[in-house]
Amino acid sequence: MASLFKKKTVDEIIKEQSRELRGTQRQITRDRNALEKQEKQMEAEIKKMAKSGNREACKILAKQLVQLRKQKNRTYAVSSKVTSMSTQTKVMNSQMKMAGAMSSTAKTMQAVNKKMDPQKTIKTMQDFQKENMKMDMTEDMINDTLDDFLDESGDEEESQDIVNQVLDEIGIEISGKMVRAPAAGKSVPGGAAASKKTTMSDEEIERQLRALGVD
Repeated sequence: MASLFKKKTVDEIIKEQSRELRGTQRQITRDRNALEKQEKQMEAEIKKMAKSGNREACKILAKQLVQLRKQKNRTYAVSSKVTSMSTQTKVMNSQMKMAGAMSSTAKTMQAVNKKMDPQKTIKTMQDFQKENMKMDMTEDMINDTLDDFLDESGDEEESQDIVNQVLDEIGIEISGKMVRAPAAGKSVPGGAAASKKTTMSDEEIERQLRALGVD
């Protein structure tokens, strides 16, 4: 019983109208087919009367044929109108759905705009930028402090180990140069080249030791 008093939706109404229009279109087609059949029969009757020389009957049938053809042409006009109505109904339904979608979207946008405070959003972004800058400064300070701590925390023994390691590396480097020394001094007397090479190596050692703070 409740379904009898239930209000129909727009889609349901449009579906019913579409069914009615399709039914009307089918009925118009059937009527046209019947008129075309009657038209052929009347044309045959007119030919028959013309052959028999009955001119009065031919005139009467000719007038009826004209009226019948007019009626048939009206069916085309009505059919076209029904098709147009069906199309307009579908277009209206589509437009109503589009309007409904736009209305829902507008309501959603209004709700979002109410929740979104531009000034509050700008302040939040500014606070984020400020805190981010603070974090970067804090990170730089911590890194500088760690660097200073690590530079000053080594004891004498550790420093001496580093110096010894550097001296060993220098010794390896000098040995390498001494091996290549004869080849490099082919164009000068052997004694002078060796003496010059040795002097340069000693100066290099002294320079690197001074750079390490070792007298």
